[in-house]
Amino acid sequence: MQHDAHADHHDPHAHHDGHDGHDGHEGHGHAPGKASWSMAMKATLHCLTGCAIGEVLGMIIGTALGWGNAPTMVLAIALAFFFGYSLTLWAVVRAGLGLKAAIGVALAADTLSITVMELVDNGVLLLVPGAMDAHLSDALFWGALAFAFLVAFLITTPVNKWLIGRGKGHAVVHQYHH
Repeated sequence: MQHDAHADHHDPHAHHDGHDGHDGHEGHGHAPGKASWSMAMKATLHCLTGCAIGEVLGMIIGTALGWGNAPTMVLAIALAFFFGYSLTLWAVVRAGLGLKAAIGVALAADTLSITVMELVDNGVLLLVPGAMDAHLSDALFWGALAFAFLVAFLITTPVNKWLIGRGKGHAVVHQYHH
């Protein structure tokens, strides 16, 4: 046990064997098992940004066209996926990846994250009394949407941590960030 005592002398956190990678070096090496909560939150925030842009735009378009809740929600979800994928595509193409390969990276990185985000936030909106009938000018609409995105963020973050810890999800994208 002399090795453990020696390690404890130099590293007060050495008793946490197997928890390497939580030392603030999120940008270096993304081997499976190296996911941090910070990485997961950044990936989820990235996902949330694309989803929010798509959903709000979809709701604005649906409302402007006088559509009902169901077609507006379908458009909002479709645009959430579009913008969620687009943000990743933009980043990896900018990093030098070809469009075809970038599409594969975006699909691999974002599909589960966006799906969970959309299921949760739309599910919450359906559960908030009056939210689906609120107009864009109503505080209830924006309050319910903000609450739905918060709940979705809290549920999607552990999903992204799990994916990144297995070398999937946004771990695929991080190799293109320099």
